[in-house]
Amino acid sequence: MKLGIAFEGGASRTYFTCGVMNALINNNIKADIAAGSSAGIANGVSYSSWQPDRCEEILKKYYSSPEYMGIKYMFKKNVRSMYNIPYVFDTIPNKLVPFDYDTFKNGGITSVASVTNIETGRTEYITLDGEDTKWTALVATCALPIMFQPVNMGGRLYMDGGITDSVPVDYLINMGCDRIIAVLTQERDYRKGKPDFTIKLSAYLYRKYPNFARALMNRNNNYNETREHIFELERRGEIFIITPEVMRGISRTETNPQKLGAIYRHGIECAQNRMSELKRYLSED
Repeated sequence: MKLGIAFEGGASRTYFTCGVMNALINNNIKADIAAGSSAGIANGVSYSSWQPDRCEEILKKYYSSPEYMGIKYMFKKNVRSMYNIPYVFDTIPNKLVPFDYDTFKNGGITSVASVTNIETGRTEYITLDGEDTKWTALVATCALPIMFQPVNMGGRLYMDGGITDSVPVDYLINMGCDRIIAVLTQERDYRKGKPDFTIKLSAYLYRKYPNFARALMNRNNNYNETREHIFELERRGEIFIITPEVMRGISRTETNPQKLGAIYRHGIECAQNRMSELKRYLSED
């Protein structure tokens, strides 16, 4: 058996995912590949480093801090982002809540971030090796237009992987995974609506990259089709999906520790309630 796990993004909503990861680790469910977009894989690396309580510690101590995010950082030289990138991707993992690089590198889980190439408007998949301790690829997969600047990797510019592949299930299938867990951050009946003003503005601002602008304008259709696809895989017994029962009202920039703590615990509960079912799925011939 080759097990893959796909983590959907959703910024603050991925504290649900953190709860699911906690339950998976505490039940010793270890994937061969963990792939995700945006904050899904940015938090998902703590699954690959086998640190079940790390995300909760960050939430309790630092996530609601004014040092973590805010409009002021969009005007700060060398940041230009809603999130304080040096603090989030360097200070926290390397000083405040130490990341276990040794387990990440040698623990047997390959971690992959989806990113969107703004020249081609297509998804690329970056394997995270733990050597870049400032986590450039994670910054790229989280880089939503307007909230972030494009990230240069190898002379090419990248932004949020969720724009083109929000739940990289097909990537895991193509990598030979015959058992797949998908962790979503919206309820089962959720559908993304038509492009709002922010998406239209983003497409206009990036109009010199027409492939990327088209990807932005088609994001809702692509996202809804992806969900329909993975739910069809679930109906065929080819994938196991863990999704929140209640998420509406939690925005991607939510910082209230009580609300986020509640969805973190909800993630633990949702995963734990289906743990017997999940173990049966993983043990099937």
